[in-house]
This record gives sequence, C-alpha cells and structure tokens, in this order.
Amino acid sequence: MGLNKKSVDDINVKGLRTLVRCDFNVPLKEGKITDENRLVAALPTIKKLIADGGKVILCSHLGKPKGEPKPELSLAPVAVRLSELLGQEVKFAADPEVVGPNAKAAVEAMKDGEVVLLENTRYRVEETKNGEAFSKELASLADVFVNDAFGTAHRAHCSNVGVTQYVDTAVVGYLMQKEIDFLGNAVETPVRPFVAILGGAKVADKLNVISNLLEKCDTLIIGGGMAYTFLKAKGYEVGTSLVDDEKIAYCKEMMEKAEKLGKKLLLPIDTTIAAEFPSPIDAPIEVEVVPSNEIPADKMGLDIGTKTAELYADAVKSAKTVVWNGPMGVFENPILAKGTIAVAKSLAETDATTIIGGGDSAAAVNQLGFGDKMSHISTGGGASLEFLEGKELPGVAAANDK
Repeated sequence: MGLNKKSVDDINVKGLRTLVRCDFNVPLKEGKITDENRLVAALPTIKKLIADGGKVILCSHLGKPKGEPKPELSLAPVAVRLSELLGQEVKFAADPEVVGPNAKAAVEAMKDGEVVLLENTRYRVEETKNGEAFSKELASLADVFVNDAFGTAHRAHCSNVGVTQYVDTAVVGYLMQKEIDFLGNAVETPVRPFVAILGGAKVADKLNVISNLLEKCDTLIIGGGMAYTFLKAKGYEVGTSLVDDEKIAYCKEMMEKAEKLGKKLLLPIDTTIAAEFPSPIDAPIEVEVVPSNEIPADKMGLDIGTKTAELYADAVKSAKTVVWNGPMGVFENPILAKGTIAVAKSLAETDATTIIGGGDSAAAVNQLGFGDKMSHISTGGGASLEFLEGKELPGVAAANDK
C-alpha cells in the first residue's frame, strides 16, 4: 500500500512558501457555510505550518464549476471563516484564473507565518484533467507542497497530483495521515477479529470492496438495499425490493468465496417491509417485520429487521476492528432508521477500533449523535471506498516516501 509517506512532522517549512491542498468543499447556502466540519478538520495542519513560520498558501476546490469562474462557488466565504477560526487574517486571492496577479502579489508580499487562500481550483478547466500548465502555475508559487485533502485523494488532479511533479518536497498533512493510518492499517494489518459491515443501495457500487474485504476480514456483514440481491441469489422471494439482477451470479460467487476462505458472511435473517418506498422519503409509513425468506411478492424490504439488528450487534461485540460503509436501510426515514441506529449503537458501545468510511454512513453516525464514539470517521466517501477496495490512491501515492 506504500503507506510510509513523509508528513508535515518530517519537515520544517520556516521561511518556505508552502502550498497546502485542503478539502474546503463545504456546503454553502446564500453565501453562508452551513457545515464547517471540513474547515475545522484542516486546522491542525494549518496551525502547525504557521507555527513553523511557513508562508502558508491554501488551495481547494468547491463544488463543480466545471472550469469556469462561478461567483456562487467562490472560496471567498471560506477565507472569512478561516480568519475567524485561526484568529489571524487569511488573505483571499480573488483571481478567476486562480494563479493570477492577486495570488502572485499576495505570495510575493508574504511574511513568515502568514496565510493566503487561492480561488476555487476547479475554476480552471485543466484542474480535473491534471493539465500540465495549471500544475506548473500552482507549483510556481511553492517551495513545498502539503496534501491534506483525503476527499479528493482518489482523483489525479492538478492541485493534488500534478503539482507534485514540479516541487521538490511533497508531504501529507495530519488529516491525510490519520486517514492513511486508520483506513490503510485497518485493511492491511487489522487487529483481529476484523468485522466489515457493508450497506447502501447497490451491489454494483461495492463489487471490488466485497471481494477485497472477504480476503481481509473475519466476518463480512451485508445490509441495506444490496442485501436483497444476495437474498435473491439464495433463491428467496424478495418482492419489489431493490435488486441488481445482473449481479446475482456475482453474489453467489461471493457466498462461495466466503465459504472457501472460511469467512462468515452474514445476511439479514429478517426484514422490515412496506407496500412501497416512502414519498417524501421521511413520510410516515406502515411497516412489518418478516423473516427474510417470507417477503411477500408485492412488498419491498427497506431496512434490516429486529433479529438481524441483534445478530449484527452481536458480531460487533467480539470484534477488535470494525469498518462500516453504508446504511442498513432508508435511514433518512425515522421508521426505517432502526437498523442503522442499532448498528451505530453497537459500534458506539464496543472497545474495538471503529472506522466509518465516509459518505452516508458518516452522515448517519453524525446525525444520530454517535460521532464522538467512533475511533475514526473518514472525510472522503469515494476515497475511503477505493481504499477498502485495496486500490492505491493517486493523491497518497504522489507524496514523498519516508
């Protein structure tokens, strides 16, 4: 996995122009930041570089401006809020071309320990294509590059990969280091028993994850919409539940693989069913719980059942490492959130190392108030999934080895 990367602790940036790729992709409503978790998560690295006396130049993308300046996706509000969080000015370089006259002048004038924020890197069409010209322009501002943006680590873009080809020193920040330590080590060298829990809607999204985790874990637990394809593969009637029909053979193969490797593969033994999907998603809904092999042909499964929730919670109790990606049901609906809540609760109560792989499961754990009880909640949904697949992430690979 090549996890032995140089970090900000391995260098001293005193007097050096230090370009830091952060993940400031925060939700905005009418120019106001509605969730500043990502800003807060970036502070330790930024503060360390300020304390070292570096000239700290921050960059990030925000949303999908698709290569043109969109004022509603400007990072200007981030500069304002970061100034407050850091207790010192974060100067905003308002260049539509990102590395323009404002950025150059601001960097030129920097004293040690000062901070500048560049405009949204995706204002440039080359950013997502990892184009050479923009990578060189970003590098021209910097002596040292620090990547602290795990959320985009699975993408090879100018601001996290391209730029590293034109600076001598490229290291990871604290947030990135934490992600690598928790996710990388959990999968590569877990303390056993290692239990992996996969949920979410589609088997197709998790094909490689299922296969890779079966090789690494002791027990693999399947919930969410993807469970019904497995149940159908077992020959059960699944009614109108979500099914990936072309993945039935794959599910059979995975059940055989588990048996061959001597791994436990747990599927729902009972299911919470309703006549149809709730509309709107949080609308009151009438449900009943039936054994998984007794789903009526005209009903759909929308959450794991109560016995399954107990079975899964039990499997977690004896674990030493647990990785969880994807909810157990339609957790946006209070009636259909019970399975997800039960799993979250069992993770909150265990002494095991508990790692939540970004996306919906991170949202669920935080919304349900269990966030502070987890060892690690990943900041990147797509990136953490690729990590669990055993893929090398371009943004991690680009950093210098120790």
